[in-house]
This record gives sequence, structure tokens and C-alpha cells, in this order.
Amino acid sequence: MRIDSPKRLVSRITRDTLALVLSGGRGSRLKQLTDWRAKPAVPFGGKFRIIDFPLSNCVNSGIRRVAVLTQYKAHSLIKHIQLAWGANHMARDEFVELLPAQQRINEKSWYSGTADAVYQNIDILRTHNAEYILILAGDHIYKMDYGPMIAYHVENDADLTIGCIEVPVEDASAFGVMGIDSRGRVNMFVEKPENPPRMPNSENYSLASMGIYVFNTKFLFEQLIRDADDPTSDHDFGKNIIPRVIKNYQVFAYPFREMQSGNQAYWRDVGTIDSYWAANLELIGVTPDLNLYDTEWPIWTHQQQLPPAKFVFDEEGRRGMAVDSMVSGGCIISGAVVRHSLLFSNVVVREQASVTDSVILPNVVIGERAKIQKAVIDKGCIIPEDMEIGFDPVADKARFEVSPNGVVLVTPDMIGQQLHMVR
Repeated sequence: MRIDSPKRLVSRITRDTLALVLSGGRGSRLKQLTDWRAKPAVPFGGKFRIIDFPLSNCVNSGIRRVAVLTQYKAHSLIKHIQLAWGANHMARDEFVELLPAQQRINEKSWYSGTADAVYQNIDILRTHNAEYILILAGDHIYKMDYGPMIAYHVENDADLTIGCIEVPVEDASAFGVMGIDSRGRVNMFVEKPENPPRMPNSENYSLASMGIYVFNTKFLFEQLIRDADDPTSDHDFGKNIIPRVIKNYQVFAYPFREMQSGNQAYWRDVGTIDSYWAANLELIGVTPDLNLYDTEWPIWTHQQQLPPAKFVFDEEGRRGMAVDSMVSGGCIISGAVVRHSLLFSNVVVREQASVTDSVILPNVVIGERAKIQKAVIDKGCIIPEDMEIGFDPVADKARFEVSPNGVVLVTPDMIGQQLHMVR
């Protein structure tokens, strides 16, 4: 993969920005899908990993100095970044560097919060001499040009700007929620409140943080040092840094909207099995909200050298076919039927098997006459012949993980295959 910019304006402010992608968390709500990998390393969209989306946003926005902070079970994440985003893919003076937890400040502790993760690397960050620091979560799916947000930050003479989206009140308790005045200045910030504050002039929506922050670098360092000296702090941006600074400093909210229509832009947390399954299957739609075919804003990743997908046999009861589906390179559908499903690379579906409403991760083999519906099948699973998944809730719960909405998660460990080392 060679990263070439789409035709976009790269300004001084983006060149003077360093992006930090926080990628150390497990993402425990994804259950066994993150037993052996960090959430940002989870495959998404047929050929990508979740972290490819914020990293692609950075390079497409003209931000070519990026550091990825890792901690929890980061081997597959680190390997992917080295393959897809290493120095040989970037131009001179551009980089995507890895900052694993190294106990740089305190030899007795790892990263203890989002703010602490940045603080522990403050000596490295100083060497980059950036005027602005853009802090991102590495586990969300969206397309965003960060340039206008940084420009908004500069125009408002802000110390901190927070990217935000409108969410229904009933969903807002999962986010940091803010209140704003008529100028967009933040006057309240509550992390995961039981009773979320409403947006101005709306009883049904709240303004939620996307976990995207633009800081003036000097201001960020001052706040990190102050926070590190506070023994009562959780050392977290949402819990500690932001609530403390909104009263005495210039903190603004930046609404994430479509540039042309002004409507709420696409953004997904994919933090649960249900949301992960739904977001993947949304891509199958005729005009999905997330357009992976957009040449003006490509999503970059490591491109495996794979043969085209192949559909084998054309006989009654033995016809290889995929309907209303996305099928990636290296797949072989051999006398089987795939309907409304997304197949990642190198999936083999053998004769008379059927796959419906499912997300099949890479290197899966589905045995003859197996039947799968409404499932997520993890990387490397070998589904035995005649196995049925998604048809008997009682049997599924005894063997696998079943989400509140009935999506069945199957991992290699659940079917006696110790393949966690190839995540």
C-alpha cells in the first residue's frame, strides 16, 4: 500500500498537527471477539481493521504525523500497523509510529487512563514540536476530515475543542455528554450520566463526545502534568481533564456533520456484538451510509495478494452463489448459498452449506451442509459438517455467545480450536 493523498487542501495547521490514536483498550463489550486482540485490531468491512478508519482519516486530512498508543494484547494490532502503515508507505518527514506502554514515567504501572497514556509519552511528544495535538479513539468507524475541526479550533481561539454528535437521549448514557451555550462553548461535561442533559431546544437528543479532541500543545502538557500530580484523579480525559478545564478555559464543541447536507454524519461505536454485526451488514445495502467505494476518501489498509473470489458449480441443489452480499478476495463458494452476508478474505463455504445474515471473518472454513444464520464467525474458525448455528437459541447459548438481539458469536476456542495466536 502506498498512501497518496486525495485531492484535498493541506494547510499549515494540519501540517503543524500531531495525531495521537488511543488504541490500548480491550473493548470488553465485544465479548470473546477481543479475548486475543485489542478492539482497534478487530476486522471490519470485509478487508479492513477498525483502526484503519481513524488512520485513513488522518492521512486523507493531511495529518501525516501520527502516533498509535497501544497496551492490551497489542500483537496483532502492532503487526497490522507495521504492514499497512510502516515507514515505507509514507513520504519523507511523515510517520505512523507505535507507542506501546513502556512504564516510561512510573516503572510500577502501565497506562491507567486515557490522559495517563498521553502523559507517559510526554517526553516523546515534545520532540515532535507540534502546535496542535489531535487525540483520537482507535476503535470507531467513520470518515471525517479533521482539517475543518482544527480550523474551527483556531478560529475560536480555543484551548480545547471536542468533536461531538447528536444521539438519542436513551443512548446518551454510554457517552460523555456536554452542554453548550449559543456560541458552541462547552459549559458542562458529564461522563456516562444516568440522566443525560438535553441539547438546547431538544428534549429528545443529547450532545455526545466522539472521543476526538484538539488541544493546543502547551495547554495539553500543562493539564496532563497537573492531572498526574493529583492522587485522586482517574487520569482520564472524560472523567477528569475536560470537567476541570471547562470553567476557566476556552472549550468548544465541534458538531460532526455532512459538509453538503448539514445532516448528522456517519459514526459508529461498534462496541457490542449487536452493533458490530449491524454495522458490517449495513455495508451490503444499495446506498450504505458508509461508502467504501469513495475514491475521494479511500480507506487504506494492508492489501494481501489474493486471487479473486470464486463461485463453483451450477447444478440444482449444488450451486455456488452469493445474493445481496459482499464477498472478499480469496473466497470460494463451492456449491453453497450465501445470502445477505459479508465474507472477509479467504473464506471457504463447502457444498450444500448455507450462510444467511452473517459476518464471516477471514480464513474461516464452513463445512458441508452446515447452516449459519445471524452470526459472527471469528477468524480462523473451522465449522464442522452439518453444524447448525443460529437456529436453536438454547443450543447456541450452551456452546457459543448469544447477544441480547440474538446474534451468535463463534470463536475458535468455542469449538475446540486453539487458533488465538493468528488474530
